[in-house]
Amino acid sequence: MPLVKSKAANLLKPKVQFFSYDQKFGLEDGSILPELEIAYTTHGVLNAERNNVVWVFHALTANADPTEWWPGLVGDNDLINPNEHFIVCANMIGSCYGSTGPESINPVTGEKYGLDFPLLTIKDMVKAHELLRKYLGINSIHFGIGGSMGGQQLLEWSIMNPSIFKNICLIATNARHSAWGIAFNATQRLALQADPTLNYKYEGAGENGLKAARAIALLSYRNQNIYRKTQSDFDEKLEDFKADSYQQYQGDKLVKRFSPQSYWTLSKAMDSHNVGRGRASVRNALKEITAKSLIISIKSDLLFPIAEQRFIAKNIRGADFKIIDSQFGHDGFLLETSALSKLIYNHLNTKHEKI
Repeated sequence: MPLVKSKAANLLKPKVQFFSYDQKFGLEDGSILPELEIAYTTHGVLNAERNNVVWVFHALTANADPTEWWPGLVGDNDLINPNEHFIVCANMIGSCYGSTGPESINPVTGEKYGLDFPLLTIKDMVKAHELLRKYLGINSIHFGIGGSMGGQQLLEWSIMNPSIFKNICLIATNARHSAWGIAFNATQRLALQADPTLNYKYEGAGENGLKAARAIALLSYRNQNIYRKTQSDFDEKLEDFKADSYQQYQGDKLVKRFSPQSYWTLSKAMDSHNVGRGRASVRNALKEITAKSLIISIKSDLLFPIAEQRFIAKNIRGADFKIIDSQFGHDGFLLETSALSKLIYNHLNTKHEKI
């Protein structure tokens, strides 16, 4: 089925659904979750041939509905649209948008997990995706797409079970999280720890720490040039600068929608990302991928620099590698939807692959 923009009207927007797994779920570090719940959305209808599945992977603080956070790429009139495709997006475990995580009740204790939630890895998230895939009766995913931490999940899954994906698009991501990326996450966790309420389990605990952590993160998502263009002051004030209020605003905005304990858990999971762990090497692991692959970099990305995507492309057989010249830094993977749509469309048509 062709991947083309559709002008047809979509059905009523679907609600978040839940898959409950009532068996023990083993984690990579040896811990056990006594049960598991995965929040997910589907948009569109699985066709008779069952060959129109598009699995979208979200990044650190997003949810299971890509039409909310990737408009311009996923939606009624976009390249990935529910009129042509059966779109699946699962909220990663450890998050606070419905899947089992620190905000969940531990059935053993009857209390919220909080920071007692066990260490998660990207591999654990992919194991959960596999459970959901089987539950939905999906044997083949025609197109997988993810950026940043979403790309880490897609990459791991494409190695763990290479027969599942026919085509993949990895954007602004890496095969092993870098020392630079880990340092940014560690610095954010220092900010979280500076809030003495982080370890408590009441509503609002750790929010001041999360506000500071988000402000730090934003510096890695953007860059000096975009701040100069959008947050510079041109008068002679002594305080109350635009950049100051912008950082405050971004911190406040995340606090209203995200959990400090989930932020802690997911940042550590991102640090764990290493497709070579348990395999011969990162390079050898990448060579296991059989999907037709498009790897995309954001030229101004400070957090996931171009060299990391170039490395991925170099080690996946036949991969295409493209660069988007964006001023938005790492956030370009969410904002440059027109450029992304064009690259994806051209890649698939060049490969004589129409979804």
